[in-house]
Amino acid sequence: MSIRGERWLAIAFLLLLPFVTPKLRGADEIEYFSYLPSLVMDQDLDFSNEYLHFYSRDPKGLQGFKETFLDRREPVTGRPINFAPIGSALLWSPFYLLAHVAVVIAARSGLPVVADGVSWPYLAAVCFASAFYGFLGLRLMARLLVHHFDVEERTALFATFALWFGSPLLYYMTVAPGFSHATSLFAVALLLTRFLEESERTMKGLRLERWAEIGFLGGLAGSVREQDGFFLLLPGLWLLGEAVRRRAPLLLLARTAVMAGAAFVALIPQLLAYHALNGRFGPTTLVARKMDWSGPHVWDVLFDPGHGLFAWTPLLLLAVLGLVARLAAKREAATALFVVGFAVQTWLSGSVQSWTMAGAFGSRRFLSLLPVFALGLAFVLSALRRRTPALAAIVVALAIWWNVSLMVQFGLKIMDRQKLQWPDVAVKQVTEVPPRLFEVVQRYLTDREALVRGTR
Repeated sequence: MSIRGERWLAIAFLLLLPFVTPKLRGADEIEYFSYLPSLVMDQDLDFSNEYLHFYSRDPKGLQGFKETFLDRREPVTGRPINFAPIGSALLWSPFYLLAHVAVVIAARSGLPVVADGVSWPYLAAVCFASAFYGFLGLRLMARLLVHHFDVEERTALFATFALWFGSPLLYYMTVAPGFSHATSLFAVALLLTRFLEESERTMKGLRLERWAEIGFLGGLAGSVREQDGFFLLLPGLWLLGEAVRRRAPLLLLARTAVMAGAAFVALIPQLLAYHALNGRFGPTTLVARKMDWSGPHVWDVLFDPGHGLFAWTPLLLLAVLGLVARLAAKREAATALFVVGFAVQTWLSGSVQSWTMAGAFGSRRFLSLLPVFALGLAFVLSALRRRTPALAAIVVALAIWWNVSLMVQFGLKIMDRQKLQWPDVAVKQVTEVPPRLFEVVQRYLTDREALVRGTR
């Protein structure tokens, strides 16, 4: 991608920085973050004091958090429960440690700050780090389209900006950056980029150390969000296809073994955290029992009118259709693998008891798939721009308006935060949101917490 394209992405990111909220509110955010002060400040994985710190600052808002995470304990170890994997904390750790050093220096200089590991500077470091990783993921996504799928740079940027501002990623990079979704996008985009680079080399160029890197990145993705580890199926399937095509099973088996071994190495911190917290080298049984691997809610996670992916983000339906159309038109192995990636992630999301993600903004579990969606959306936008350029711009503008307006409704609490209610939610996009835009911007800049928590 050209320097000019990189510059446009960087400018958009810098303009977005003032909207990043350096605060943690929800249970998931607290779980992800608590690894850092627990390991850095306490050198343990007992989250009692971290959880109590956050609860004491918002007892009413975190009453449910208290009942689940403070009043209950992990059955085997007796430690506080933590459902979150450790990967986001590992990615945030350089920023967190820099903040700690700065706070220690400031405290010794007499400034009124405390190096407690949980005060504002530490939270700000993590939240801005998360937004930065989201930006890196978007940058990788645009480069992936240009360099590995021969998408015109202008179209690649158009698709990237559309998904950035027309999907829940915007919410999880600004309003709630303490979740894992921005780091998840980065980890998956990096894995897919390195895999595609290697898949385009000749067999002589496929050195074992490069497949070790792919495996390590897959393990890292799995430690950010467990279901992202399944993206390793894509290079695994590619290797299987090469083994059949080249009739070189032993050579390719070696690469598969190296990839799997490196993934295991990357997962060691997660496995150790599992054991310390749960008494086993795996997720807590409280989470494992929520999975029904038959995928009973696969259709629901996509099409349910109250909770489905395409109801929250209609732009992604266009992206999926574009992905299928590109596969039919070009018959590329990489595009076929992206379709498989989408199918696998959909199956995993449809296998979880809590498939509705009620109370969250959007179908956030699909955000790691944005590079996959970007390929399909770029195919559609390219076709539209060749025939009717104005129509492509209108489609993207409407998608961004829908997403941002939902954020407004969510913030002002003029929608049911547990689900989309039709046709009420669509009507309010037109009748109630436009007159309140000025109010929303003003409150976001002056009283952000009241807006985010929906107090009117």
